[in-house]
Amino acid sequence: MAGSADRLLVTVTALDRPRLIALIFSALAGTAAGLLLPGALAAAVDAVVAGRPSLPEVTWLIVLGVTEIAVGLIGGILTARMTASATAWLRRKLADRYLALGTRSTFADGDAISRLTGDCTGAGLVASVVVQLGSTTLISGGAVVLLALMDWRLALVFLGSIPFGLMLARTHLKNTADDVLTYQEVSGELAARMVDAVAGLRTIAASGTADREADRVLRPLPKLSLAGRGMWRTQARMVWRSGLLLPAVELAVLAAAGFGVLEGRLTVGQVLAALGYVALGMGLITQIPLLTTLSRARSCARRLTEVLEAPVPEPGDLGVVPGRGTLELRGVTVAGALRDVDLLVRGGRFTAVVGRSGSGKSALVNVLGGLLTPDEGTATLDGRPLEKLRPYELRAVVGFAFERPALLGATIGDAVGYGSWAGEAAVRAACRSAQVDDLIVRLPDGYRTPLRETPLSGGEAQRIGLARAIAHAPRVLILDDATASLDTVTEAAVEEAIERTLPGRTRVVVTHRAATASRADTVVWLEDGRVRAVGAHDELWRTPAYRAVFTEGTQ
Repeated sequence: MAGSADRLLVTVTALDRPRLIALIFSALAGTAAGLLLPGALAAAVDAVVAGRPSLPEVTWLIVLGVTEIAVGLIGGILTARMTASATAWLRRKLADRYLALGTRSTFADGDAISRLTGDCTGAGLVASVVVQLGSTTLISGGAVVLLALMDWRLALVFLGSIPFGLMLARTHLKNTADDVLTYQEVSGELAARMVDAVAGLRTIAASGTADREADRVLRPLPKLSLAGRGMWRTQARMVWRSGLLLPAVELAVLAAAGFGVLEGRLTVGQVLAALGYVALGMGLITQIPLLTTLSRARSCARRLTEVLEAPVPEPGDLGVVPGRGTLELRGVTVAGALRDVDLLVRGGRFTAVVGRSGSGKSALVNVLGGLLTPDEGTATLDGRPLEKLRPYELRAVVGFAFERPALLGATIGDAVGYGSWAGEAAVRAACRSAQVDDLIVRLPDGYRTPLRETPLSGGEAQRIGLARAIAHAPRVLILDDATASLDTVTEAAVEEAIERTLPGRTRVVVTHRAATASRADTVVWLEDGRVRAVGAHDELWRTPAYRAVFTEGTQ
């Protein structure tokens, strides 16, 4: 995984080669100016002390100073542009992979958000960090060479500090890497738990488990705190150690330079230059935080690589055959949700799926509609395995509506017609069936009202999501608690409208309402990931455990 992460960082570094080359040249120019500056300062000071005309030396000193400032500004602009473009590229690549994985993704929603935001940004910094580290290395090496050319004794004194500096850098990197990776992983876990909790706010409030849920969400905090404290402890040790090392080296070099002045080998200006070269030579030590940033970039790349290397299932190549929309499951198992489920959903019938919270209802309908491939067993539509069907053909004949639909598109009309070939007339008809047309026509621009300017309640969003599913005119319509926010009367009206608009279609509805189950032709009763019973609502109602599904408010 580390090798793949490093290859990803190399790719990211080379994404914008023209700007990368410009950044390298600006860094080289800044390096040259920085190395020449102490010598220029020495010449100017010596000229002033000797009483000679100092205009050429001062002018050269100003030119070098202005060059260093200008190069710094250019480098900052190039760094910002490169980081932004690299981050955007990584996010596009990661988003493409998440979309390709679809509902088969094993990465939690909150963790996906963490990777798309923080991890992409961290890895996107790699080019600028590498250039800065390279520039700092050149400056440090060049400073030692210039110090040796001035007086080899000063260079020898300075080189005595190198082992301590290397030991400091090595210790810092070793202690930081694990803490950085742990911090990122736990941050992703926290984000995932928080997203889950926000999505289930109604259930949490209804069940009175807010405190218990808060404890669950915050359970990783001690681990996060431990990693964070580890990072800060390492950083603090590095800061005070490097803070002591730099003045100690400067003092030693200054003492050696003082003897050089007394012996006539060095001038006052050269003493100042020597101190400047020492500060430049210690640049690698003072820039150790860049090593932390590089370590974080590698950790971010490892987390991104986990997603980018996740296998994407090969799409099916079979066409959909004509049929009434009969769905069948044989020996279907989904880890943590369903166990050895056999089920036949007859075409053209209204089937309700009921069960307690966590019984596997959503997993069942996702398998029936081809959004989820079972770990074991097969799911078929009119006799053909769902995973072997061409995705675009499957989506054309199976429509979904969800409890919390994600509405996509520029306008309300676009949101209803999203993913289908439905024209304006079909969109309006679908909205009338979903009992939402009256709301839309009252908007300032009707169906052309921008989606982002349309505040929608939960029930209104559900009805628009339902209209979107109806607009596809699918052979199979699956409603995963898609009418939960509607009152009973409106829900009944929606069902009647769907029956008129899409007669003879297969409908599979996840519900927690007895009234809805009573209108279904068949009820599938799930319990602990298994089908406990299949039959008419009136027959199942005689069982107390079945009645408890609706009366105990466990949904």
